[in-house]
Amino acid sequence: MSRNVDTRYPEKLQDLLDTLSLMDRTGRIQLLIDIAERFESVPSDVAERPFAEEHQVPACESEAYVWVRRLEDGRPKFYFAVENPQGISAKAMAVILDDSLSGRDPKEIAGVSSDVVYEVFGRELSMGKSMGLMGMVSMVTHSAKKLLEPRS
Repeated sequence: MSRNVDTRYPEKLQDLLDTLSLMDRTGRIQLLIDIAERFESVPSDVAERPFAEEHQVPACESEAYVWVRRLEDGRPKFYFAVENPQGISAKAMAVILDDSLSGRDPKEIAGVSSDVVYEVFGRELSMGKSMGLMGMVSMVTHSAKKLLEPRS
């Protein structure tokens, strides 16, 4: 698929959005379930339960948490926990954010709009679910912005 060189999102994320835009509702749901099944919770060398409150996503019904570690090249690696076993959309969002944004330039990540949630899931989600997923995106972009600040 040809695409304008000036994309709104980092390439891997835009590729997924392009794929999702071509699918009907059933295909989109199945792909997101398949993505959610790839979810792996934060490793114990990054965080252990009980997780620190500052990593909890506000307003997330699935009790999601976000961590960022700086890779050797200064780029971020994101980690997630989703405490609700039925939190399929939060798990899918975590996999999408990790796959498409970990290892990217923090400037690219900082520009990702939380509206990407609607592009991934559509507008059929409940307000509460949408707010939680948007909170996950916001925590990731905020973490990227902090990486751009000069180290003290």
